[in-house]
Amino acid sequence: MAKIYLFLANGFEEIEGLTAVDVLRRGGVEVCMLSITGKTQIVGSHKISVEADSVFNNDEDYMDGDMLVLPGGLQGTNALMAHEGLRELLLRYRDAEKYIAAICAAPSVLGMNGLLKGKQATCYPGFEDKLLGAHKSELPVVQDGFIVTAEGMGASLPFALHLLALLQGQSEADRVAETIRFRRSDK
Repeated sequence: MAKIYLFLANGFEEIEGLTAVDVLRRGGVEVCMLSITGKTQIVGSHKISVEADSVFNNDEDYMDGDMLVLPGGLQGTNALMAHEGLRELLLRYRDAEKYIAAICAAPSVLGMNGLLKGKQATCYPGFEDKLLGAHKSELPVVQDGFIVTAEGMGASLPFALHLLALLQGQSEADRVAETIRFRRSDK
């Protein structure tokens, strides 16, 4: 079974994080929501409380996952950016050529840590200067190698379905899209 770690900090954008969790779990992916705050109780950017599955532990390896996912939200993104353990894990996933995905403001975490050099990427408007070395795309969801970025809350479902297709195949992503009655405009 595919496994992802999704990182939560106070001020994360609830729809971006929880849409990915919901869609991936519907598609049979094991999702572990990891808090970087030291507590499992997280409060999103719109004051919605969420209970993380676990708290990030610097003594854990986390290399058993297939993907790391970072939701946006300004306060949450700033906390992700400042977390040294997450930074080190992102670099280890890059070096192991494992998937890393970020949406909205969170691609800035990847850019500021050198993970986007020479890659196509997208983000929420106003964060482009933090995509250091990236080629900015106007598409809502962009994959370049093992890096997936998305521009914001409006891209949450296409982003989550893209991640599901990477981990479980396009037919499973199509099945989940049908069950939730999501119809892409290109189909």
